[in-house]
Amino acid sequence: MTDLKHIAIAGNIGCGKTTLTRKLAKHYGWQAQFESVEDNPYLADFYGDMRRWSFHLQVYFLNSRFNQVQAIREMKQSIIQDRTIYEDAYIFAKNLQTSGLIEQRDYENYLRLFESMMTFVKPPDLLIYLKADIGKLVNQIEKRGRDYENKIQIDYLKNLNEHYEEWIGGYNIGPLLVVDVTQMDFEKRVEDFSSIVQKIDFQLNGLFSDL
Repeated sequence: MTDLKHIAIAGNIGCGKTTLTRKLAKHYGWQAQFESVEDNPYLADFYGDMRRWSFHLQVYFLNSRFNQVQAIREMKQSIIQDRTIYEDAYIFAKNLQTSGLIEQRDYENYLRLFESMMTFVKPPDLLIYLKADIGKLVNQIEKRGRDYENKIQIDYLKNLNEHYEEWIGGYNIGPLLVVDVTQMDFEKRVEDFSSIVQKIDFQLNGLFSDL
């Protein structure tokens, strides 16, 4: 497993990406890379007025994630990443555009920037997608109690889930592992975490058998 360079976890808000990233990093001895949330200068404003701040937020995330991916390429140890640069474009920015919260010209400008970055980005060696229903997401969001997330609408989460299903359904740039976590509590139940580890081990063994 030491040859595996870049593992990434994808999934909707509240699916458990950060928790699983920490646990897998500890289990496998990987280094964890987290998305910038607490120091994000736009996030709280965005949830208060999505139309005004959506473009600013997405450009901030895109730049932050691009710098993170570039740094991962330079590291010698195996990295597990909390959320991918693809989600910024194919999920969140796309959802804001289809919802009328980003103007078409801004979205097209954003996509041109994203496509330019993609010429320098290598996809993860393994993408783990955490699939969860809306009830699970809402419960998790309420449990962690972030003030700015209290403004998230259920329709927003539903739209994101639809975009995730579309993106994952067509994902073909690297190995993919889909884990339905709706009925899981891998933070507290050892058996749930073990089942995910078994799936990852099976995927990794398959990857290395081809080398």
